[in-house]
Amino acid sequence: MVTVLREAGMRFVIYTDDHEPAHTHVYGDGEARINILDLTVLSNRGMKKRDLSVALAIVQANKRLFIEKWESIHG
Repeated sequence: MVTVLREAGMRFVIYTDDHEPAHTHVYGDGEARINILDLTVLSNRGMKKRDLSVALAIVQANKRLFIEKWESIHG
């Protein structure tokens, strides 16, 4: 597990043994998975709509970082 970013009370993680599509797990008040290429929400477990919007904005603002991390971990 690699923590890519901590922001707005959330932790953005990429797991080393994870699968396609390229995505990040977001942990805060709830948990979500966000596709880092097209910014779709793959799953949401208890994350409020507002927090999910903030998480999406953070991934979008740091998209290059997330893609680089995914590629360095998964090739």
